[in-house]
Amino acid sequence: MKKVLGITFGELQKKIIVFVLILVAVTTVVFTGVSLYQSSMLAGVVSDTRDEQQKAISTASEETMYQVIKSSLVRTTSLQAAMADNEFSEVVNNLYMIQTMAEGILANRESMAPARYTLPDPSKDGTPAAMVLHEEGVDYRSSKYLGVIAHLASPMTAMFANSDKISGCYIGLSDGTHFGIDNIFSNKYDAEGNLIPFPVRERPWYKGAVEADGLYFTGIEADSFSGIPAITASIPVKTDGEIVGVAGIDIVLSSVDDFMALSADNGSFVFVVNSSGHVVLAPENNGLFEVQSADEAEDLRESDNKELAEFITAALKAKTDLTVVKINDKEYYMAGAPMPKSGWAVISLVDKERTELPEKQMLAEYDKINDAASSRFREGSSRANRNSLFLILLILVGGSVAGLIVAGKMVEPIAEMTKDIRHTGQTGEPFVMKDSYRTNDEIEILAEAFDDLNKKTRKYIDDITQITAEKERVTTELQMANQIQNSMLPHIFPAYPSRHEFDVYASMDPAKEVGGDFYDFFLIDDDHLCMVMADVSGKGVPAALFMMVSKIILQSCAMLGKSAAEILKKTNEAICSNNQQGMFVTVWLGILEISTGKVTAANAGHEYPAVMRNGKFTLLKDKHGFVIGGFEESRYKEYEIDLRPGDKLFLYTDGVPEATDAQNRMFGVGRMIDALNEDPDASPDQILLNVRKKVDEFASGAEQFDDLTMMCMKYNGNK
Repeated sequence: MKKVLGITFGELQKKIIVFVLILVAVTTVVFTGVSLYQSSMLAGVVSDTRDEQQKAISTASEETMYQVIKSSLVRTTSLQAAMADNEFSEVVNNLYMIQTMAEGILANRESMAPARYTLPDPSKDGTPAAMVLHEEGVDYRSSKYLGVIAHLASPMTAMFANSDKISGCYIGLSDGTHFGIDNIFSNKYDAEGNLIPFPVRERPWYKGAVEADGLYFTGIEADSFSGIPAITASIPVKTDGEIVGVAGIDIVLSSVDDFMALSADNGSFVFVVNSSGHVVLAPENNGLFEVQSADEAEDLRESDNKELAEFITAALKAKTDLTVVKINDKEYYMAGAPMPKSGWAVISLVDKERTELPEKQMLAEYDKINDAASSRFREGSSRANRNSLFLILLILVGGSVAGLIVAGKMVEPIAEMTKDIRHTGQTGEPFVMKDSYRTNDEIEILAEAFDDLNKKTRKYIDDITQITAEKERVTTELQMANQIQNSMLPHIFPAYPSRHEFDVYASMDPAKEVGGDFYDFFLIDDDHLCMVMADVSGKGVPAALFMMVSKIILQSCAMLGKSAAEILKKTNEAICSNNQQGMFVTVWLGILEISTGKVTAANAGHEYPAVMRNGKFTLLKDKHGFVIGGFEESRYKEYEIDLRPGDKLFLYTDGVPEATDAQNRMFGVGRMIDALNEDPDASPDQILLNVRKKVDEFASGAEQFDDLTMMCMKYNGNK
């Protein structure tokens, strides 16, 4: 027995104390080692799991962005190609018109006296007029075709003056003479006042059309006199099966060029390639493609970059899928669609690196959340270890046992959590919070952090995918609705080129993507033209659907040969029979007897028409019936308008007089009549342009909340 500090220890007690001390020391060392091992293992698991989740996020984000870009870029490129191709439609139609008129008068040249023609007159600068040029050594006065072609001076001048897409129209003849319309004449003479010879048959537009024996588009060529770059559409003119000349139109591609400029945005832009593989339109300073003249431009189909060459070749033939093309060691997404009218192609290009920004931002946010969770875990783990060691040293055996128990309790949920995290990283299944993780300490905090991070990551990816897909779907559906609506209205002018007794022109500008206004005109028979102007209640897609139903019913009733009042009555009965939404439409309907000029009309709550007689438009306050769709028993009264040759009829919806400026003031009927009378003798299409110009000047850019629809019909009488 030994006595220490007044306390007697037996051998058994010493052994117990020594055992306890050894146990405490061993336990402390073991616990410390186990804790360090577990912490290291857990840190490794967390790191591995983070890497696996980052890889999963990166893969999912990249695939999602690729599908979104593929859907958006291919569809958008097709729409852009259709828009660009539409720029050529008017020019091509005008070119065919010049060809047809030229071949017609050449076929009858024996019965026609030569028309007067002159050389360029510098005093007429700024005014569209006709002129004659010729090659060096050619006597233009001896041309057997020039006097006949000069009969086209008036229609070609009108064509030049009334189109914002034409900078010049002309006919080059095979005898070396040239008849054209221009508004600049002084540059056709040299410093000594001598007429500059013009090599007609050597110009690319002439040679190209002759070689193609059909419609031909040049690349970008410098004008012979001004040096300004231009693109020309040309077509042969034949008589008795032989080419006697080539008709040409210089094209102004302002809206397409503006669209090219607007498309350039942070590594993405649109450019146009012609049938020779030359870049003819592209945003300035785009860094990849330069617009050059035809003799300097590179044929991209023959480019040293094989990927680019193959893509351009494919895009000129058919719409392409989304393709990755490397240019200057940088990858780009590209999609192309052809322009059938010209044989060109529109190409959309997006910097691939730009599309990876959302993924990088997502991974950066993930790292931020993960680092914060790891930091909280490390702090909690360190505090728990210190507390455990203190308890072991303080309560000896009890502390040792408690420490072992705590260690066991601590390691078990961590091991299970590690297993679940590994499983989540390998399979992509969600991390699920379990009751075994709810330990009310740092382990529970870490588990909650992993659970929260997993939910936020998945929700973020789902939200991005859903929002992007929904936006594209809505945009595409509205664009398709607009195209369908426009296609249902008469939109090809002149509407009846073979009927000279009348001339009709109409336009509609919806306040939203689709509108509720509509107009219509159609021949009931050879001597009766039906004209309709209508305005559906409401706006947007519901109004557009109701508009299409109303238009179809009106036209069907009109084709049955009914009177104007009877047509409105039958239409009202058909719409009221199943009008659960309570929508209605105002309608003005008139039937022109072409042979006499008499218009039989009826009005269902619509705006008053305006009639031009004796050179002045006035408002015709006719009798109104109730709106279509309002009351099933409604009846409508007819009245007559007697038109004489030269008289005009102007129809419109309330979007014209109710157009507002920034101060909410209305345009009004008075301003509309003033706009009509500014040039009452103008053609129907020009009258509509005059009214629209005055409305735009009055509104000064203020947003409009109603559709703006107009129609003008000129009665020419029997000629």
